[in-house]
Amino acid sequence: MTYCMNDRVFEHLLAEGAAVPTEGWDFSWFEGRATEARPSWGYAARLADRLAAGVSAVLDVQTGGGEVLDFALGRIAPAAPVLTVATEGWPANVAKATALLRPRGIAVVASPEDGPLPFADATFDLVTSRHPVRPLWGEIARVLRPGGTYFAQHVGPRSVFELVEYFLGPQPEGVSGARHPDRERADAEAAGLEIVDLRAERLRVEFHDIAAVVHFLRKVVWMVPGFTVEAYRPRLRALHERSRPTAPSPRTAPATSSTPASRLSD
Repeated sequence: MTYCMNDRVFEHLLAEGAAVPTEGWDFSWFEGRATEARPSWGYAARLADRLAAGVSAVLDVQTGGGEVLDFALGRIAPAAPVLTVATEGWPANVAKATALLRPRGIAVVASPEDGPLPFADATFDLVTSRHPVRPLWGEIARVLRPGGTYFAQHVGPRSVFELVEYFLGPQPEGVSGARHPDRERADAEAAGLEIVDLRAERLRVEFHDIAAVVHFLRKVVWMVPGFTVEAYRPRLRALHERSRPTAPSPRTAPATSSTPASRLSD
């Protein structure tokens, strides 16, 4: 009886996690299902300060659903830069960001994450990005005006790697060491940028049920490339069983991890 009930719970949670829309970077669905510590510097609020500091032309790279840029602009409204443009590579996110940012007069340009930025040299005095898949340092330097600034928050190395390696097994150094702040500093400097501030923190992430794990891996697709419930059902089942309490107890977390984050400005 207990096993059958747990089996139904497992299937229900899988279906729930698989049904949640994944467009944009609104993570409010995870409330009560997962927790993530936030960097102490408060990127969105600091972005608002930058936008209010007299910049005239701003580019937000890989804006996702536009939520962070919209929040920052909302904090300084009605003030705003003369020109603000955003890029995004995922079609569903382009549509979502356009709907959110168009009322603010912001154009969202569909642009591949690994392709050149579709703007002329020295166009912007502020380029921003929160959690880009991969920063294109040469392109960032090219579109910045002399004296301009790149202000961003990046995901650090081995982000949620306990979860990643649970599904994929041990990862080579080229994968696990990617996004290291020292490497990003070197790449940025090689592109001609001067790093004036770089901070890093290691943050805890907890998933409280298997639905949260499923939704997270569907939403953040580069963590476990090609993830589907059916492909990883045995591992999902084992993770669910490992977290299942055997007696009444507070809700437990089936998966915990840590997410390094870094903040850069040039």
